[in-house]
Amino acid sequence: MSGTDIHPFYDLHTHGFVRVATSTPKVRTADVAYNAQGILEQARKADAQSVDLLLYPELALSSYALDDLHMQSALLDAVEDQIDAIVEASRDLLPVLVFGAPLRRNGRIYNCALVVARGALLGVVPKSFLPNYREYYEKRWFAHGRECVGLTIRCGVQDVPFGTDLVFSASDLPGFTFGIEICEDFWSPNPPGTMAALAGATILLNLSASNITIGKSDERHLLSRASSSRSVCAYAYSASGHGESTTDLAWDGQGMIYELGDLLVESVRFDLEPELCVADIDTQRILSERMRMQTYNDAAEAEGRPEDWYRSIAFEHAAPRADIGLRRPVRRFPFVPNRAHKLDEDCYEAFNIQVDALMRRIQATDPKCLVIGISGGLDSTHALIVAAKAMDRLGRPRSDIRGYTMPGFATSEGTKSNAWRLMEAFGITAEEIDIKPTAAMMLENIGHAFADGEPVYDVTFENVQAGLRTDYLFRLAGQHGGWVIGTGDLSELALGWCTYGVGDHMSHYGVNAGVPKTLIQYLIRWTVRTGQFDKQCDAVLDDIVDTEISPELVPAGEDGRIQSTQSIIGPYELNDFFLHHIIRWGQKPSHVAFLAWHAWNDAKSGLWPIDFPDDAKNEYDLATIAKWLENFLKRFFGFSQFKRSALPNGPKVSSGGALSPRGDWRAPSDAVADTWLAELTATLPPLDD
Repeated sequence: MSGTDIHPFYDLHTHGFVRVATSTPKVRTADVAYNAQGILEQARKADAQSVDLLLYPELALSSYALDDLHMQSALLDAVEDQIDAIVEASRDLLPVLVFGAPLRRNGRIYNCALVVARGALLGVVPKSFLPNYREYYEKRWFAHGRECVGLTIRCGVQDVPFGTDLVFSASDLPGFTFGIEICEDFWSPNPPGTMAALAGATILLNLSASNITIGKSDERHLLSRASSSRSVCAYAYSASGHGESTTDLAWDGQGMIYELGDLLVESVRFDLEPELCVADIDTQRILSERMRMQTYNDAAEAEGRPEDWYRSIAFEHAAPRADIGLRRPVRRFPFVPNRAHKLDEDCYEAFNIQVDALMRRIQATDPKCLVIGISGGLDSTHALIVAAKAMDRLGRPRSDIRGYTMPGFATSEGTKSNAWRLMEAFGITAEEIDIKPTAAMMLENIGHAFADGEPVYDVTFENVQAGLRTDYLFRLAGQHGGWVIGTGDLSELALGWCTYGVGDHMSHYGVNAGVPKTLIQYLIRWTVRTGQFDKQCDAVLDDIVDTEISPELVPAGEDGRIQSTQSIIGPYELNDFFLHHIIRWGQKPSHVAFLAWHAWNDAKSGLWPIDFPDDAKNEYDLATIAKWLENFLKRFFGFSQFKRSALPNGPKVSSGGALSPRGDWRAPSDAVADTWLAELTATLPPLDD
């Protein structure tokens, strides 16, 4: 759907996305008219796919492997004629076209990138660095463009901006700003695209005619990834393919698009047919990262503020409002490792960050023991795994870990049994303290209705139990000369789902403070899959991961249903998704909702973590996503910061961020959530309850 019948929320441009494609068009050596038709053929296909920006290879119009034919006037005249034809044909096409061609200026030939949009040639960027070694002889034909600044070039009957000081920016689509470099430029120690990025380009384009040799694809990936990461941008690369002369070289037609170091899409190499490689770039994410990264802005200042002297060529893009989907990988579990070739390495790293941090704290304080409350749930299980591994590596007996299970009014036999099985399997010192008598006495002392036999299960009823457990742990730590390991995780801290002070909020060291619930689940599965412990441990770990997440503070109802955390605060898989995009990238609620909808609306599509159980693959409609996102915003921005401002120490684990006031996150405890809630309400389409 498109036009007025589409709510703006469903249009990716509303959220700052730009659809970019690389093209490997059909090409025939020195056949300029044929190559021009190949360029337009791909432009029309890109238009049908609602592409905003289309990148072609270096010298795509003339073909690259021409040698001295580059200096033939007949060929150069044909190039200029076909440029006019391409410009004219582009009037009714959506994509901005960026293609390569040789152009003459003042007795020199330049290897150029031409930018064409809606029937206009917007500007021409010459190649800065010309390879002239091994198989390359470009200085034989071309002049370098490094000093071409503030110039124009005659193309047809008009003069257009010419130089390396150009960036191109859509006047009607904030964030859609791109700069250009050509092939060898990004092999140089100081690629010109970096300066374009410092001048404001969120997208860098590389028109390339890099021939293929063994291992060169990896080198291009390395440079593209590094460029997108170092220059805080998206980087699109398009190399020449089949049809170029193979007199001495071969071509693979590699196309790829990176964003902030993440590979979004890659083409099929050595394809005989023309190919489009399409991805949607999140310019808001890029600009947000630049705001946070003062090193980037300092670099721009150190280079004399390129934004002040680069020429910004404005154009009206006029993309129609439409629901054209979202063509980019969106991870449902952004905190969870998902690189197939490095899965074990990433999980090992995440796990051992916690282990190493705990070891250092043990070495610094030399406690006689570690004290930990074991509930039979995910968080305390993972904290125990970390503690056990730390003791193993320090050469200390696991019996120096003192585990206590403390059943309350709603503790189930299943979790209590799991707690005991877990402690016994890991060989720690295990004890049980029934907190019900003490909790009943406290409730009676404060005059709570439960003490009179009334089924009142309010926050006070819950916190009396949670507080007593922590109180016991601290006193036990003092009694035995140790200290308390915190078990609360990053997800709970984000939602304020912890009892403040003398409760699960407090400990001597919080090993899970940087680990969200979804990552804890995955890491426990990983420890089982990779045999980190013995079979007895693995069996109980499997049972714990499969148990319903519950604080077990309120007795089961008459129907036998237990208290469910996720029915109260929302699915952790959604909350962790919201958390990642809000604390790591500072994205607007509507932007987060748009991404979440595309990630979660269809369980059969998109990216799932490797080895994720099929029966746990959920999906959510937009109304459900909006409901829980609103709840998240209220709790995160308007309720729970005071708890995060008083956190015990604990290690940051994920680049997605942490919430320590001494680390990633600093915020006032008395802020309100109104601004975020209003933005979400104003931008969402009408939804069914």
